Amino acid sequence: MKRRGILFIVGVLVVALLVGCTQSENPSDTAVVENEVKVLKVGATPVPHSEILEFAAPILLEKGIELEIVEFTDYTTPNLALADGGIDANFFQHVPYMETFAENNGLNLASAAKVHVEPLGLYSKKLSSIEDLADGSRISIPNDPTNGGRALLLLQYYGLIELEKDAPLTATEKDIVSNPKNLRFIALEAPQLPRSLDDVDASVINTNYALEAGFNPVNDSLIIEDANSPYANILTVRPEDVKDENILALVAILNSPEVREFIETKYEGAIVPAF
Repeated sequence: MKRRGILFIVGVLVVALLVGCTQSENPSDTAVVENEVKVLKVGATPVPHSEILEFAAPILLEKGIELEIVEFTDYTTPNLALADGGIDANFFQHVPYMETFAENNGLNLASAAKVHVEPLGLYSKKLSSIEDLADGSRISIPNDPTNGGRALLLLQYYGLIELEKDAPLTATEKDIVSNPKNLRFIALEAPQLPRSLDDVDASVINTNYALEAGFNPVNDSLIIEDANSPYANILTVRPEDVKDENILALVAILNSPEVREFIETKYEGAIVPAF
């Protein structure tokens, strides 16, 4: 009887110890769950978008949100990845491009915030001034509808061509009514434009690709959009996520004085805050 009693007591103690250990572990487990860092995946082209996001990432992490930056080198994949749910947002485009791309591809996208303007500019390895453009000069421009039209509007603003009076933002060569220098246009994918400078007289290049190619838009462009350009780059999301708390936290940082100072200091006027 005594032996059975001792075994019974030992068994009770073992059970009690196991229960105690389990209970003592639960609070720490709960704490881990409560302190779990949320991950926000944002697609972006390298310069300046990824650089701006990299600056914002440590600030966002202080709010318990880890920013995972997924880099893209084209203007098509980021929107498709966003629509498919592969990323939570993207940062590379302006509203006219987003709206045109969404309509042409049957997507539903929305702007969460304006961040900056990347003035479109005309660059050349052969010319030192816009006055040097000869008759029949070849100019490469972006081949997507919105940036192609934007390039033509820039050339019109500087008197190089004239478009139909009511030409849309997506104007094409068919909308040109006057071309005194008989300029010839070559439409290319935006990332290819800097590389085309060896084969053309000049190229209208988006600022992000100009920066990647080593150009300073303020100093190296022959002509450039001014700070009043309506083509502000935006943080793009799915419509249902416009008010998502993680997205709103990122927006607050991207539109903060810290990011404004970063943009103005790092890009020295080549990139202009739009908030």
